[in-house]
Amino acid sequence: MKLGLINSAWAQAGRETSFGIRKTKEIGFDSIDIFADPLDLGREERKQIKADCDQAGLPIISVACVALGLIDFNPSVQRFHLDRVRAYLEMAREFEAKNLLLVLGEYVWQREVIPPAEQWATGVANVQALGEYAADLGLEIALELEPFHLSLLNDVESMSRFLTDVDQPAVKANLDISHLVLAQQSATLVERLRGQVAHVHISDCDGKVHGDLPPGRGVVDFAPYLEAIKNLGIDDLTISVELEYSPQPEAIVEWVAEAYQTTAALMRNAGLRS
Repeated sequence: MKLGLINSAWAQAGRETSFGIRKTKEIGFDSIDIFADPLDLGREERKQIKADCDQAGLPIISVACVALGLIDFNPSVQRFHLDRVRAYLEMAREFEAKNLLLVLGEYVWQREVIPPAEQWATGVANVQALGEYAADLGLEIALELEPFHLSLLNDVESMSRFLTDVDQPAVKANLDISHLVLAQQSATLVERLRGQVAHVHISDCDGKVHGDLPPGRGVVDFAPYLEAIKNLGIDDLTISVELEYSPQPEAIVEWVAEAYQTTAALMRNAGLRS
């Protein structure tokens, strides 16, 4: 399996995109995921990202997109975000990526004003439409499981049910090991998503609060999850390290290098990396 890095680690430390791409390769990663909004990027900036990745020999595996408005109750907001996610998908195709990592967000007003089933149905309909668009572009959508109480997709059961309702082969799940731990989802539950996993994120946490730390700095027992992922038998799967908001931005290179070293060791021990 490939070992990748989401480039937001560099951006949140104030380092420019080209620097992050170059350092990602120098540290040893096989691939990179890009967290950038096509509505904020000009065509030349997009071309430069792809050129920098090509020059570094880093394939872009995934493009990350947070589109909370897909489950908004206002039709105008939904339409905007449908168009915005289509733009993300078009950028992902330009980057020759494999998938779009999509975050749907949370139920509003503590599920007390709008019936939860209505918000769920809105999400299903919009993701169905986007899944068809992704399939036409030769891409997949990987839905993020978030470990927050009001998240639409916050455990394996809700993810499985949502994928069943969407019923679009191009729409699959992203497995985030830290999120599974925070949501108290055991590694044995991964099997329930067999045939429906497009991408994997890896990071550590304290077991209580979302952290996205380098593996080894928290309490996550990675071995059972990596074994479960291995048992899915997915060819050409990528595990991408997700690091957010380093406490020492000036030492971001060391932070990322540590995450690479510990993750590579975990993958080797699991038989996922030579």
